[in-house]
Amino acid sequence: MTQQLTLESIQVRVVSVPLNRPLIAKIGQLEDWPLILIDIYTKEGIIGRSYLEPYRLRSIPAIVHSIEDIADMFKGKPLAPLDVYGESMRSLHLVGREGITLIALSGIDMAIWDALSKAANMPLATLLGGSPGPVRAYNSNGLWLKPLEELGDEAAALVSEGNYSAIKMRLGRTSIKDDVKAIANVREAVGDDVHIMSDFNQGMAFGEALLRLHALDDQGLYWFEEPIVYDNLEACAQITREIKTPIQIGENIYGPREFYKAVVARAADLYMPDLMRIGGVTGWMRSASIAGAAGLPLSSHLYPEVSAHLMRASESADWIESRDWGLPLIAEPFDIKDGNIIVPDRPGNGISWDEVAVKRYAI
Repeated sequence: MTQQLTLESIQVRVVSVPLNRPLIAKIGQLEDWPLILIDIYTKEGIIGRSYLEPYRLRSIPAIVHSIEDIADMFKGKPLAPLDVYGESMRSLHLVGREGITLIALSGIDMAIWDALSKAANMPLATLLGGSPGPVRAYNSNGLWLKPLEELGDEAAALVSEGNYSAIKMRLGRTSIKDDVKAIANVREAVGDDVHIMSDFNQGMAFGEALLRLHALDDQGLYWFEEPIVYDNLEACAQITREIKTPIQIGENIYGPREFYKAVVARAADLYMPDLMRIGGVTGWMRSASIAGAAGLPLSSHLYPEVSAHLMRASESADWIESRDWGLPLIAEPFDIKDGNIIVPDRPGNGISWDEVAVKRYAI
């Protein structure tokens, strides 16, 4: 029988980890990657862990405050993730159920599910009705908007890091010709058997996106990701209708209700929720049910440790995004074998901190 847990306290820490390969995209350039580490302590002695990836240092104080505010609502109360999620969402009706408030709730939700699966002495995937095992992954650790002549060597290196069968590159250079050349350089380096995903990071206006995607539609890419701003569902739907290469969106969708709206609008062919925006484990599983019922392939955005468990329990699971941006903080990194991230057979989500690294990168 699963042990009932009671929330005693929460610890929130902020770190920033140098990136092995700087992020160079339309949204700017990042040399370091900030993370918010969350530890939920229960009266029963079980600790639930999670983290958030807030992109911008300036957003962190507001997120941390929201995490602590939500956690304070449940101190001394039974730690049931669906109850916490539901009550928290109801409390957010007047201030908004998207943005920082949902990000904070997502971090708490992930940590609660970790604690609950530890109390049940089973991996999170098993608690959710799945099992440990492999999830096919694509390497997302590079191929940003850097000089064209550097792309080939980097693409080959990305494949070799885990014998990956898929990698992701970023597009949206000044000219279509440069994007075509970038794709050619990567394809020449990795061969025809490696899938190449592409991401525009919402960098184009609608008209530009139509022109660019029609021009690149014969390049054999696995998907075009976020060509335009994420919440223009009508325009996304038109692009999806016109372009034969599958359109991928989802990382910026807040919560399962907004996910449902995107699916109903037929805004994309493929979806990839982000755990800190979709509502943590609870929001993901509700969205995964929508995707499964609609027959839409579901991939993940960031958070490979927790996402790997969820992919093992999602009906239409497709690809997991593999990245090393927070890896130095993880005491027991998940194995990567033949292009698959392996969900370990240990209780919880598998996250434990390397406290020496946490201290080194603390800010």
